[in-house]
Amino acid sequence: MLSLGKVPVLTYHKAEVAPPQGTDPAFRRSGFIHPLHAPGGGMVTGIHPKDHYHHLGLWHAWVHTEYDGQTPNFWDLKGKTGRVRFAGATEIRDGGFTAAQEQVAYLDGPDAEPTVILKESLAIDAAFVDGANVIDYVITQTNVTKKPLALPAYRYGGGVAFRGPHGWNKDNSDYLTSEGLDRTNSHATRARWVAMFGPAEGAEGKEATVAILCHPKNHDAPQRIRTWDNGKVFLNYVPTQESDWEIGPGKTVILRYRLVIFDGKPGAEAIDGRWRAYAKATR
Repeated sequence: MLSLGKVPVLTYHKAEVAPPQGTDPAFRRSGFIHPLHAPGGGMVTGIHPKDHYHHLGLWHAWVHTEYDGQTPNFWDLKGKTGRVRFAGATEIRDGGFTAAQEQVAYLDGPDAEPTVILKESLAIDAAFVDGANVIDYVITQTNVTKKPLALPAYRYGGGVAFRGPHGWNKDNSDYLTSEGLDRTNSHATRARWVAMFGPAEGAEGKEATVAILCHPKNHDAPQRIRTWDNGKVFLNYVPTQESDWEIGPGKTVILRYRLVIFDGKPGAEAIDGRWRAYAKATR
């Protein structure tokens, strides 16, 4: 658990977390964050929802890939073709840590030892800035094989993903993007930032906002997003929603995002100011 003073901010899971009892054990996974907390302590993430047991608070994984004639999916665990796993802590520091993770493919079947395709570091740093919990989420991925990992264009996968609390619905929550769009019209649009808001769990119904900022140096920035219009809250920044990409042998890519978590519902101008400061400070 990472805390600021006595107030919890987030929990990163090194050990595999099992899905709910009676669910396919393939949905177990390590290397993700849940819960995230607003400054007042309320929780603002959900895990293992019945509609998508592989949704895990705050996480990332590639979905639609091609590798040596196969199509490993590191996101959808039920298919048993790939997964993301914790591989060790590389640094612990004040306000943050860096974890080693691996995206592995089951090229010889789900019962065989998987092949490590991507070795990655996930750097997480948190601070309390002007009334908000601010979390930097930086993914550095290296293809450690001798063959390319192709990333065909697809509607989701790759960048940071967020699942809101299970109780968020069309009546008590919504999205707001940097372009002024909401849950009805934001899917597949580009956004410098996306804010999601609803009642924080454990906070007596008080509202909280999670804004996720996409760094302008990211591949295909401002990246396109996947959002839902069914009342539930899911967000994914997708580096390959429009165009194919590839991580060649020995090549390294970096994706940077910042989360700004508020109590209440700040306006677009305040969030846009946070994005401008982020873009200027992190180059």
